[in-house]
Amino acid sequence: MLRSMYAGISGMKGFQTKLDVIGNNIANVNTSGFKKGRVTFQDMMSQTTSGASGPTGNRGGVNPAQVGLGSQLGSIDNIHTQGFSQTTNNPLDLQLQGDGMFILETPDGQAYTRAGNFYLDADDNIVDSDGNYLVDVDGDAPITIDEGATSISVEQDGTITFVDGNNEPQEAGQIGIAIFSNPEGLEKDGGNVYTNTNNAGLVGIMEPEVDGAATIVSGALEMSNVDLAEEFTEMITAQRGFQANTRIITTSDEILQELVNLKR
Repeated sequence: MLRSMYAGISGMKGFQTKLDVIGNNIANVNTSGFKKGRVTFQDMMSQTTSGASGPTGNRGGVNPAQVGLGSQLGSIDNIHTQGFSQTTNNPLDLQLQGDGMFILETPDGQAYTRAGNFYLDADDNIVDSDGNYLVDVDGDAPITIDEGATSISVEQDGTITFVDGNNEPQEAGQIGIAIFSNPEGLEKDGGNVYTNTNNAGLVGIMEPEVDGAATIVSGALEMSNVDLAEEFTEMITAQRGFQANTRIITTSDEILQELVNLKR
C-alpha cells in the first residue's frame, strides 16, 4: 500500500481532533471562566531512503533523503489569557483581573476555578453553583456571613464585609487566590473547575493584589476567552486540511486502481 494513504489517514485524524476542540470552544463561548483549547501537531517519524554523508577529498557532502509518514497530535493546550468582562452588579459575582484562581473546597478536596459566580447557601456560607465552599486566604472554608446581614461587599483585596443586624460593619474574611507557575498544567474536571497536577506548579495561596496575585472585581464576571472570529477561521482551516487529506487518499486509491488494471 502507498505511504501517502496512511499519511492522509493520520492527517484526517489530527484535523478531526482539531475540529473537536474548536467545537468545544464554540460551545463554551458564553461559559464563565472558560479557557479555550488549542491543538498543535507534530510530524511523525520519517523513513530514511538514504543517509547523509560528509564531504570527502574529491566529493561534496550529501543530505539525507527521507519520506515523511504523516502527522500526529502534539498537544492540546489550555490558553489562560484574560477573558472578557461582563458587568452584573451582583456583589457576589467576582472577577479575577490578573493571575490566579479562586479556591474551592469540594467533597474530593480542593479545586480551582476562574468562574466567580458565587452565592449564599441556607447556612449563609459562600458557595459556587455546585455547592462547593469558597476558601479564604488561610486555606479554610467555608466563609460565612452572619444571618440577617445586609450590604455585602467584596473589596479588591478580597476582604468581605457586611452590615449586621445592629447596622455595624463586620468582616467575614478574606478570599484566597491560588497561584500556579504553569496554569496550563491544570486538569479540567468539568463544572468550571480545575484540579492540580504534578506539572501545574502550585506556588501557594496568596492575598489578592500581593506578589502578582489577581485583583478581585466585585459585580462582574470573567467570561470565556474564546474569540469567535478566530475559532471560525481555525474551523475553515481544519475543514480544508481535512478535505485535502481525503483528496490524498482518493488520489492514492486511483493510483492503486491503475496498478490493478495493469493485469487486464
